[in-house]
Amino acid sequence: MQYRKLILSVFLAVAATPGCAKKSDESAESGAAKNAAAATPAPVAVVANPAAEARSLFKARCTVCHGETGKGDGPGAAALNPKPRDYTNAEWQASVSDEQLRKVIVMGGAAVGKSPIMPGNPDLDAKPEVVGELVKLVRGLKGT
Repeated sequence: MQYRKLILSVFLAVAATPGCAKKSDESAESGAAKNAAAATPAPVAVVANPAAEARSLFKARCTVCHGETGKGDGPGAAALNPKPRDYTNAEWQASVSDEQLRKVIVMGGAAVGKSPIMPGNPDLDAKPEVVGELVKLVRGLKGT
């Protein structure tokens, strides 16, 4: 029974992240509107404290799977296959560029040929400073 509760909590946590839920108005958009939107760059949002927002977002969106210390041992990790990335692994840290991290944060795992279980955060596309701070946060977990 506890296993079912864990699966349900992981599902709800992942479904609550911006990258997992489909927008209900998406189907109402016409092809022309989608093309016009794709051609127009998203406005950049001004964030008063990007580092604080990044810490808050990591806690709210990432720790469920990656854990508070980034070891891939969050409460939802047990139910996932493949397991979440261990950000403390120095070998992995050396193998990935900051640009790859930015891309997976915003677009999700499938965008970089990794697990589609890792949801994207398209709402952060307009907040490059926050994404940069998330990259710094992940980099800071190396060897912890």
